[in-house]
Amino acid sequence: MGIMSKILGGSQSRSAEDYVELNLDDVADGASEATMQVHIAEVDGQAAAIDIKDAVYDGDIVIADITRLRTKDSTVEHIVDELRQVAQEVDGDIVQKGDDQIIITPTGVRIGREKLGR
Repeated sequence: MGIMSKILGGSQSRSAEDYVELNLDDVADGASEATMQVHIAEVDGQAAAIDIKDAVYDGDIVIADITRLRTKDSTVEHIVDELRQVAQEVDGDIVQKGDDQIIITPTGVRIGREKLGR
């Protein structure tokens, strides 16, 4: 399994416990505070879409797992439409990766549509 498959997930759902925080004290002694964060979200209903929209409006990137919504096609379509509108409003970007993930970015961040290394 490649690194991006591990980050963005394969056919399985991931939880916060699946991620390991690395100690960067030795690497980033003089680093400034981050101006953007990457959030991982699990969308299981409309309430999660609100949190995602807030994060994007705040200038952060969100990788959203929509696996739990696959059986509810109209819900998925409604949430994706809302997130697409947010991406347009902030001049960001949005892509759907397979059937299970959506990546939404804020102003000034574009998502490459081709895999690296090709």
